[in-house]
Amino acid sequence: MALRRGIYKTPAQLRAMVEPGLITAAALEAVCALAAPGVTTEELDAAASRVIADRGARSNFQLVRGYRHTVCASVNEQVVHGIPGPRVLEPGDIVSIDAGAEYKGWNGDSAITIVLPDTSRPEVVAEREALSRVTERSLWAGIASLATARQLNEVGAAIQASIEASGHDYGILREYVGHGIGRKMHESPSVFNYRVSDPGPEVRPGLVLAIEPMVVIGSDATFVEDDGWTVSTIDGTAGSHWEHSVAVHDGGVWVLTAPDGGVAGLAPFGVRPVPIG
Repeated sequence: MALRRGIYKTPAQLRAMVEPGLITAAALEAVCALAAPGVTTEELDAAASRVIADRGARSNFQLVRGYRHTVCASVNEQVVHGIPGPRVLEPGDIVSIDAGAEYKGWNGDSAITIVLPDTSRPEVVAEREALSRVTERSLWAGIASLATARQLNEVGAAIQASIEASGHDYGILREYVGHGIGRKMHESPSVFNYRVSDPGPEVRPGLVLAIEPMVVIGSDATFVEDDGWTVSTIDGTAGSHWEHSVAVHDGGVWVLTAPDGGVAGLAPFGVRPVPIG
């Protein structure tokens, strides 16, 4: 029980987490603006790095032992933890970018998926865009559930239900889940992206989560590539990763890594986010 009491932040701590969330969002916006065929993943990394440094923050990914990059850039069958490098993006690629910033001792963490256009393979692009849409919607379904949830693992149930409702037989990664966030990028509790029997901790003011569904077109079986980081599908099918850091406070919920606090993403679910006072 002591561990669960420790996962809740004070109102002042929640306010301190707003800026690192906005810095993280700005870094991903810079990456999104640059991503195109012919650009390398290390160029995307550099764009995020400049934004984070210019805002007086630092990459919290570089604080992870053994990792020296600002973002993770995962392409096609790479679902998460891809290492930026000289790889040149090609038309039709699906690219997931995960980034985080630490500012004044507090952390933000967020991820987006981008599908590059390819007029020669419209069916591939359409398939990957559908995957990304379903994954992103499941993220917002999970966030929206926090507005009424009593226990944390209602979030995973909402994510899985959203994916199932899409009509696609997608796989949800089981070995990789979301997490609490605060003074460290990865804190307790775990945030599952699927139904589990344990109800989990109580959802109440002070809870801050990084919710991050990782969804693949085919089997959810994955392996870690020889670089020791990149997680790829065994069957070679494409993956998508979307993530936001979200705070529960006295007034409601607020998406820390969305510039509008989650207004646009939550509107289809009838939920209005409330700024942290």
